[in-house]
Amino acid sequence: MIQFCMRVFVVLSLSSLLLAPAARAQDDLAEAFGSVGGVLDISMSPDGNNIAFVAPGAGLKTDLFTIDLATGLPKKILTASGDPERLMGCGWVSNKRLVCKIGGYQEYNKEIYGFTNIFALNMDGSEPKLLSKRPNDASIAISLGGGSVVDWLPEEENFILMTRYYGESGGVTGRERVGWGVDRVDTLTGKTKIEEPAKVEASEYITDGEGNVRILGMRIKEGRTELDSGRIKYFFRRKGSDNWEDLSTLNYAERAGFNPYAVDPAKNVVYGFKPHKGRRALMAMSMDGSGRVEIIYSNDTVDVDGLIRIGRKDRVVGVSYATDKRNGIYFDPELKKLSAALGSALGGDKSVQFVDSSLDESKLLLFASSDVDPGQYYIFDKATKSMRPLLSARPLLANVKLAPVKPVSYPAADGTMIPGYLTLPVGSDGKNLPAIVMPHGGPDSRDEWGFDWWAQFYASKGFAVLQPNYRGSDGYGDSWYQKNGFQSWQTAIGDVADAGKWMISEGIAKPEALSIVGWSYGGYAALQSAVVNPALFKSVVAIAPVTDLQLLKSDSNDYYNEKVVKDFIGSGPHIREGSPAQNADKITVPVMLVHGDFDRNVDVGHSRLMERKLKDAGKTVQYIEYPKLEHSLFKPEARIEMLQRSLAFLPK
Repeated sequence: MIQFCMRVFVVLSLSSLLLAPAARAQDDLAEAFGSVGGVLDISMSPDGNNIAFVAPGAGLKTDLFTIDLATGLPKKILTASGDPERLMGCGWVSNKRLVCKIGGYQEYNKEIYGFTNIFALNMDGSEPKLLSKRPNDASIAISLGGGSVVDWLPEEENFILMTRYYGESGGVTGRERVGWGVDRVDTLTGKTKIEEPAKVEASEYITDGEGNVRILGMRIKEGRTELDSGRIKYFFRRKGSDNWEDLSTLNYAERAGFNPYAVDPAKNVVYGFKPHKGRRALMAMSMDGSGRVEIIYSNDTVDVDGLIRIGRKDRVVGVSYATDKRNGIYFDPELKKLSAALGSALGGDKSVQFVDSSLDESKLLLFASSDVDPGQYYIFDKATKSMRPLLSARPLLANVKLAPVKPVSYPAADGTMIPGYLTLPVGSDGKNLPAIVMPHGGPDSRDEWGFDWWAQFYASKGFAVLQPNYRGSDGYGDSWYQKNGFQSWQTAIGDVADAGKWMISEGIAKPEALSIVGWSYGGYAALQSAVVNPALFKSVVAIAPVTDLQLLKSDSNDYYNEKVVKDFIGSGPHIREGSPAQNADKITVPVMLVHGDFDRNVDVGHSRLMERKLKDAGKTVQYIEYPKLEHSLFKPEARIEMLQRSLAFLPK
């Protein structure tokens, strides 16, 4: 039986440290929902006695905290300004030392580029050391990436394996040390040893969690050009060998081939995902040269798309997939039993995730959440079978009652049943409400059951919210995906519009107060829905939307992925017909646009163009542009303002 430690641990004392003063007031729910979540990344030390986590600070800042679990007291050891660098996450290389990644966006030659760097420091903030290779003038134009940790080397204190970019050239071919390689790095001194020499087209390295690089991914160029073809050639190494042998070819542009994710050294196999009967399945490929392939798990209705991993070696212990809700299948009998027991002990409809563990896995860091619970981190001790709360994911929402999220399906015009999630205001009868259709981004993505800060905000203000997984969404197999949400826009947008029609026919939505709100591709879907169904939705809110398909193709000019992007979007009549900016005259309702000018997912030019086209057509449009913010609008003040202004904009 699992025992709960009822002592208040860090949950209450931490909230005052994490939150900017402007976000403490509870009279405006926009502040509670719009403030970035309280924990952005979290990890456990090898001995299980300390925790490190990254939390948002004021404005663009991010803070690194450590917690001594013996006292439960958090200590802030580092702050990143957010202009331009932001803390992204940290892991432990010993019981006293951390390796962290920072990243952000910066301007270089009048272009906005993303960058990352890896550095180490002690848990008290002392002895910082940059581990990323410093770029020279020749290489900075090629790569602004600082690499990533590919193996935490749990048996070797203070050492890691990490990818590093080399821009030097020399020798007979002039290309001997250009590209990504793997180095063994001493995080105390910064000294390195080449583990895997740099390769020009290397794109991925996977280790076995025991310090051996076993998988290599090499990008394939398109013909004689320097452009990405959308294919990656994977190689593997047998145990104890230095030779690379063919493993698979992944065509990610066409969603075909085996995509390796993790090596199991005990079974000598590599786990990965590959299409099977029109849907992704988890497979294991032998690494002994026999070529044996085994289907580990598949599902007849949805893609199998997630690995469950645990421990400092990141070992694979299960697989997950999402139907109405996400399901976990455990290969490890002990963890299967423990997961069920923890879910029962926590009560409700909680989803339990294993986030991290001590080296011996006797202490576990857990996260439990649901649709009406943004989530709580816990420490579980196997020896004492006790569990105690650690951190709240969103402490500002502690006293806010959230709305249940219900899986639903509705008929499209052709009779196809479209799955989605309906959130109704707490205490309402679900009838005659102001309502929102909220299509997800992507388009190769999908919504899942659980807490959603954006949908919950509008529900807290009395709106019914429906999030459709329209055709063109990922996760339901190849036939559901169709060509993708741009080339098959008529089907995707038709499904989105049918979500609104269904809300009206069911008596959920007031016809005069039905709106559509979306982010990224969801913003595109919102605008295009208003083009083809001008009388259905009474207002449109589009955050960072794609607005012109030809412009989206042009945005990739002179980039390595130019061909992949242009093939994905395609050519033909749909380029103009499926572009909201080219059909702005057909929109008859007010439009609100929001964009950050550092957005590298969807260039800010899309919203600027849409605003201009709407104004030229004499339409009603509001446009909010945030300086130095990227696609996610990672700034509490911006998100709060976006919620407040969109709420005032939507018809009630």
